[in-house]
Amino acid sequence: MRRRKVTVGVDIGSDLNKAAVIEHREHRPRLTALATAPNEPAAVRGGTIREPERVADTLSSMFRRERLKPRDVVIGIGGRDVLSKVIEIDRMDEAEARAVMPWEAEQHVPFDMKNVELDFAIIDPHGGGSTMTVLLAAAKRDVVEARVALLRRADLNPTAVDVEALALRNAFEANYPSAMKDVTVLVDVGGHSTAIHLLRNGLPLLTRELAIGTPAADELDECALRIARGIDRAGAFVETGPGIARAYLCGGGATASGLVEILAETTGVETRLASAFERIEVAPDVADRTDLGSVAPLLMLSVGLALRPPVRGG
Repeated sequence: MRRRKVTVGVDIGSDLNKAAVIEHREHRPRLTALATAPNEPAAVRGGTIREPERVADTLSSMFRRERLKPRDVVIGIGGRDVLSKVIEIDRMDEAEARAVMPWEAEQHVPFDMKNVELDFAIIDPHGGGSTMTVLLAAAKRDVVEARVALLRRADLNPTAVDVEALALRNAFEANYPSAMKDVTVLVDVGGHSTAIHLLRNGLPLLTRELAIGTPAADELDECALRIARGIDRAGAFVETGPGIARAYLCGGGATASGLVEILAETTGVETRLASAFERIEVAPDVADRTDLGSVAPLLMLSVGLALRPPVRGG
């Protein structure tokens, strides 16, 4: 029998690790398994893994407990250690672009180029103009290598490293294709930090990090106000057009009671919770044993990572 094409996305969070298994089918992807496991206190803070051995042990135990068979995984890196940016360069074929990209990247990447992993995708490969639009991604090499070593310690095989902002964008496109136009803000509220991702017509414009995590009940108003200011400042980056059309919240802190409503009122922007399963099919055995409504916003990143097609035939 032909083997199924599957990808496992692993999201290492400050408070909670998440894994999603996506089966790539002809019509639409299907979630066939998921798992979560809390990290030990202080093991991860603000996207920095301070105790990799403990995190690796937690991941290994999570995979064993949930009997997740695929060991090939896709991971994400975010925060200040990565950059994703849309740039314009002279039109050329992909081979030529790969040769010149290190020099092009020097103009945009704020890291030491000797310690950088680069990748890119041509957005308009069949365009007719003299220039073309390219999505550039860069990450610090030592951060990538440390993350890969952690996963191998957990007996997992990292087949790809993605930029978290791009993985979230892919999850958003899969679940809300009609919203991939105008200007959209994705707000990822984590345990100790919040990332604001600005998209225009589905392409990333800006990512802004805020030192604000999941709000406690007595801090909700102040945290919501700071996030609203971050959204407004991100919106100011859009020089033309009507501004932000909509905002979607995801991450573990997105479900804080009243946060969506306060942000909508403060920013004047249509705001709602994002669901990782708005259009993605969920296997019956997963749906039967999981409260999907409560986990749908916090699994956006792991699902986005898992939407990446299998590298070696799954």
